[in-house]
Amino acid sequence: MANVNVIKRPILSEKSTAQAEANNQVAFEVALSATKTDIKSAVERFFKVKVAHVNTTVVPGKAYRTRAGEAKTNSWKKALVTLKDGEKIEFFKGV
Repeated sequence: MANVNVIKRPILSEKSTAQAEANNQVAFEVALSATKTDIKSAVERFFKVKVAHVNTTVVPGKAYRTRAGEAKTNSWKKALVTLKDGEKIEFFKGV
């Protein structure tokens, strides 16, 4: 898979920020077809850091009711990337 389309966005939530500080982990939304090897190489190339390991999970879409019946949001893949000691990704500098 092309490394350009692997990472969709970083996940910047309260929980992911706490994990980044405590465990040196960063969360990303990635393409459903991306493998752990694809994610690792994309993060290393794009952010110029060394990755220790990658954990992935598919977040299932949620069902909701509409006027026309039931609908469902799309499923998406979350990657939790653990960086090696001394490595860091800064999304907001100077804040």
